[in-house]
Amino acid sequence: MTDGSHHQVAATLVEALPYMRRFAGATFVIKYGGSAMGSATLAHDFARDVVLLKQVGINPVVVHGGGPQIKGMLDRLKIKSEFVEGLRVTDAATVEIVEMVLAGSINKQIVTAIQAAGGEAVGMSGKDGRLMEATKLVRTRRDPTSHIEEVLDLGFVGQPSQIRTEVLTAFEKTQIVPVIAPIGWGADGQTYNVNADTAAGAIAAALRARKLILLTDVDGVLGADGQRISQLSAADARAMLASGVASGGMIPKLETCLEALRGGVGAVHVLDGRLPHVLLLETFTEAGVGTKIDP
Repeated sequence: MTDGSHHQVAATLVEALPYMRRFAGATFVIKYGGSAMGSATLAHDFARDVVLLKQVGINPVVVHGGGPQIKGMLDRLKIKSEFVEGLRVTDAATVEIVEMVLAGSINKQIVTAIQAAGGEAVGMSGKDGRLMEATKLVRTRRDPTSHIEEVLDLGFVGQPSQIRTEVLTAFEKTQIVPVIAPIGWGADGQTYNVNADTAAGAIAAALRARKLILLTDVDGVLGADGQRISQLSAADARAMLASGVASGGMIPKLETCLEALRGGVGAVHVLDGRLPHVLLLETFTEAGVGTKIDP
């Protein structure tokens, strides 16, 4: 981004300062991932934005992914991995690597960045304090030739079954921002790899968050013509899933959006995490960016 563009962003944010406290006391669950995590500049901007949200009275809860970093480690260890409908198939060897990368290096890098930006943060996974209990995710797919439903075995991919909100609400009256790796624990003692969008949606619904914000690598939700849709209703999102307009990684994203809205989340925002200060631009400007999905 050019210096002129940075000045434009800064000017927009300054104009928004009088409106910032309208969300005081609200909880925002922010899924952080994609290219924004791979850029030192964007990571710095993200950390500063999270600190500012906390300073104006908002309770940010960060749930992070780490797909590229996981892929890099799996490649180094020569462990093959594949995706089905946007979800990583996770066998016993893979889930061990996923937990090591997400709950280890990535989680602590985000905590460090927030603290370097003047905030306070605590890193955890869904295992800590039994925050996120999960069960094995079961998906089916219809064979296009035989039209028979087949069960897909995704291995140790989990879906949240229970969120212990008290683990997170304990931070609301403090200056601490919780940073969560989407690793779930099973009642049988099994570790589950939970899609970061799915985990963020479940946590947002359990907390009755004012906003669920999903940072991604596209401008927002794209229509059949490939253009960004600025605003959608839940009914519109369901239609996109049913018609096949939504595909790949956008399928679990929209499913997450709908589950969160059904759970009582005020609104869901799908934003381009590559845009500097995108959190502040969406929250504190009238025009907003990305796609907003309403109940």
